[in-house]
Amino acid sequence: MQFHLNGFRPGDPHLHPASPQALPHGDAIAAEVDVLIVGCGPAGLTLAAQLAAFPDIRTALVEQKEGPLQLGQADGIACRTMEMFEAFGFADRVLREACWINEVTFWKPDDAQPARIVRHARVRDTEDGLSEFPHVVLNQARVHDFYLELMRQAPARLQPHYARRLLGLSVDRAAPEYPVTALLERTDGVHAGRQERVRARYVVGCDGARSQVRRAIGRQLVGDSANQAWGVMDVLAVTDFPDIRFKAAIQSAEGNLLVIPREGGHLMRLYVEMDKLGEDERVASRRISLDDLVAAARRILRPFTLEVKEVPWWSVYEIGQRICAGYDDSDGQAPPHVFIAGDACHTHSPKAGQGMNFSMQDSFNLGWKLAAVLRGQCLPALLHSYSAERQAVAQELIDFDREWARMFSDRARQRADADSGVDPEAFRSYFERHGRFTAGLGTHYRPSIITGGAAHQALARGFVIGTRFHSAPVVRVADARPLQLGHVASADGRWRLYAFAAASPASLHALCRFLEESPESPVRRFTPAGQDIDSVFDVRAIFQQPHAALDIARVPPLLLPRKGALGLRDYEKAYAPDFRNAADIFELRGIDRARGALVVVRPDQYVAHVLPLQAHETLAAFFAGFMRPQGPARGEKSAAAHA
Repeated sequence: MQFHLNGFRPGDPHLHPASPQALPHGDAIAAEVDVLIVGCGPAGLTLAAQLAAFPDIRTALVEQKEGPLQLGQADGIACRTMEMFEAFGFADRVLREACWINEVTFWKPDDAQPARIVRHARVRDTEDGLSEFPHVVLNQARVHDFYLELMRQAPARLQPHYARRLLGLSVDRAAPEYPVTALLERTDGVHAGRQERVRARYVVGCDGARSQVRRAIGRQLVGDSANQAWGVMDVLAVTDFPDIRFKAAIQSAEGNLLVIPREGGHLMRLYVEMDKLGEDERVASRRISLDDLVAAARRILRPFTLEVKEVPWWSVYEIGQRICAGYDDSDGQAPPHVFIAGDACHTHSPKAGQGMNFSMQDSFNLGWKLAAVLRGQCLPALLHSYSAERQAVAQELIDFDREWARMFSDRARQRADADSGVDPEAFRSYFERHGRFTAGLGTHYRPSIITGGAAHQALARGFVIGTRFHSAPVVRVADARPLQLGHVASADGRWRLYAFAAASPASLHALCRFLEESPESPVRRFTPAGQDIDSVFDVRAIFQQPHAALDIARVPPLLLPRKGALGLRDYEKAYAPDFRNAADIFELRGIDRARGALVVVRPDQYVAHVLPLQAHETLAAFFAGFMRPQGPARGEKSAAAHA
């Protein structure tokens, strides 16, 4: 973590100086904002936290509930989400509090006594090497707490406005400044019934499956239901079931059960199969009670016992997969001004644990794009890519979830020659084969203006274009500190250019000279004059030699930039493989040692391109396709003033 850049500042380094442009957080909402976020769930808070980092973007966040969430419902945190939390700076806090899911056990009816269940398999929850982070479980409300604290400490000092219900939304594309108008109604105490009108450049609906924003733009959730009722409950209980602190998938003659251990060492979540529903029947008509859930769980667990002591939360739901055809108000031509994210545009079963996780990835995808357009860095056409990218990968998730939910809701096949039921071994195999989906790593974006083609993929086989940047251990040259390369990138809207050196250093030095000096360089063309040289493009180099064999004073000047009000040097741009722990990043990620590689990574941590180090013109053309030139060549005010 870097601080003191603009002078020594004591105290908590996470508390950023307040921006003079920050909106005051009073009782009333500002009448005009850049972005209005409707909904304070995981998707809304991820977007708000990202936008709060930009001092010049005015964001308002409204929520119909009267205050912060106290008890969460979606509590599984996938590996990919943990990688994102690292970019926001609170992954370590989640790891300390959460329950880690390390292994999954599978249970089936005993062949000799079908009324009893027996363990038949045990597998790793995620395959080795898939991520540096584990799959964990933590109360959703705690994740909200971390986001809310981050927002309060950000330059924008952003806080939600609670007890606001959206009444209506209108878009006037002819309006030059604020084309979207939202009408809100207060629902709190003495202010109940009072209306507020907010004009915005953009509105994002993160307001759940019954989204008012979605209705306002004429979008619909389309899909089907599995006509199967399930119950879910968080319990404090005494049991002799041996795998109660493992994630356990149980198929029994009495139904199916999923055990999820929770944080704190005692709490557990049970997903319990209940009744089949009629074609047009809703789960509410069955009047399923908590006692029904407990009784069903006891039957499924036989011969083991379950004594429930306390139930902090429970619910009954029906499985269904639904998705919108588009995630914005665009007709495909004019740039969109209203977006939807999370449950507002896709819903699926909780079995794969992707509801909260996938929703946060929606708004993480959208946040940097909104910031880039609002700050004049990118053309508004960039915003079309949000719906195009996220709708396509959501459909893939829903297709996986539909089959996973079907298998989980079916009875275990008790004989190999039986015609009905699911083979327990096939069930386990399906879980293992699709582990990348459950880890949140199944996303693969297609080629577009911000995701290049695969012509040079062989230069870096482990950094697959369109997938998330797969971190690996490195050693920082300046101070020999071992760290994860992916952890140097925070959620600050910047592009990362990771230059992996070739056998000869000449191509890396030539790339750095091009980026620093050429009029065609994206660094010079798209970085505003007067800003630090890495304020838009964060260039870092990974050399092949051990760190002790490298002289930090001899690396290209671009890798020792002068920054901030005092023109201080940044010593954190050069890295070497971590040979002490046999973690050579060139070997781990399949980097061509002879030619090296340039790996271009988007602000949302996805690999945008893999290019030869010498492909200067191709690199320049890629960014010219969606970024706005920032006037004359970037000024070197900060560096020159202190040379």
